[in-house]
Amino acid sequence: MPDDSGAARARQRAGTGIGLLLVLVLGAALLIALPDDDGSSDGGACRGLTVGSWKADDGLTAEFARYGDDASRTDDWTGGDGTHSVRLPDGRVLWLFSDTYLGRVYGPPNPHGEAYAWRDATTPLVRNSAVLMRDGRLESTLPAPLFADPAPNQWRWPVAARVEPRSPGSSEQVVRVLLWVRTAGQAPWIYGVPTATEVATLSLPGLRLESIVEVLGQRSVPDPSRRVLFGTTLVEEDGWTYVFGGDDGRPASRPASHAYAARVPEGGLADPDAWQYWSGSAWVPGARPRPVLGDGRRKGVGSAFTVVRDGGTYVLFTMAAGPKGLTTVASYWACSPAGPWHGPAKEFSPPLPQGQVAAYNPQAHPVLSDGGRLVLSYDVNWLETTGAAAQLSRNVSLYRPRFVSLRLAAAR
Repeated sequence: MPDDSGAARARQRAGTGIGLLLVLVLGAALLIALPDDDGSSDGGACRGLTVGSWKADDGLTAEFARYGDDASRTDDWTGGDGTHSVRLPDGRVLWLFSDTYLGRVYGPPNPHGEAYAWRDATTPLVRNSAVLMRDGRLESTLPAPLFADPAPNQWRWPVAARVEPRSPGSSEQVVRVLLWVRTAGQAPWIYGVPTATEVATLSLPGLRLESIVEVLGQRSVPDPSRRVLFGTTLVEEDGWTYVFGGDDGRPASRPASHAYAARVPEGGLADPDAWQYWSGSAWVPGARPRPVLGDGRRKGVGSAFTVVRDGGTYVLFTMAAGPKGLTTVASYWACSPAGPWHGPAKEFSPPLPQGQVAAYNPQAHPVLSDGGRLVLSYDVNWLETTGAAAQLSRNVSLYRPRFVSLRLAAAR
């Protein structure tokens, strides 16, 4: 018989090589399909996105003007900023605001003879409020403030919120509201010194405040401009809530703030031990948060910004860095909450009323977005702090959210 042992060994080596090649191919495919540790899935779904087109959403803007001008009750919302929204299980939308005017609005002309609706200049300001909407129409204001001051010279500003299980795996749902605690300070901290991030729990369907828990204190950070508050925006994905935050970047040498990211298992927002912070290389419980975006100059965010997820792409909207930050919205994109973030991409300047005013706090509202249309709000305030309260009462239309609808397109 011919000796074919060499051929047999060759066939064996070839079979082994083919098998190893198949293992490598399958392993690579599996790595592509499985989510990375940063919570994203790199299956080719992530692509650069920016603002393709936009237009003013006059209908939503007019609805807040209608509700604010309604003088049938004297305890209703008449103006506010810090606009956030969350849809409740019964279909209602809960709108959360920071500094808020209640009181009564009077029709024009105002006491200066101008054609503006107005409120009495002595109307008090409350630090937060909540308004309920049903079927696109604002219905009622919850007793305000909804979240009492934690201590003298401190206050709470509500930011992002979501409906989640009371605890991981629970069938009972609650509303979790992120809160910023600020402490009165001197210039440049005229809007308060960043102090802590808290999470409030509201019952459903009654929206009764059950508890408030501090999840990240910042009192031990000596430089207020380095303190990080979380909750300006959040994104839900694959059993996680990704919570974004920022510092204030007050010094003139840092015109742009830095963005930070944390993640929490669904149902765990009110548990400080469940929070994981991006350390620069991994999600770590108790870690000192490290920036995911911002060089302190051309790239960065305002102290309030928003993030949405479109397919595998995260898109961030913020006021632009530098002087344009008073009028212009910029965007960034990334394939994971931790970045790297690309941009700033295409910018746009939404309409502003006449006068010395500025736009700030762009916020996305997925609960009102559909068919590829993304609804974005922005707040408006008097630019000069001296006499601002009088100006906002002289013309009540100023201190109210305005809305745009935009569509995303491929970034170039």
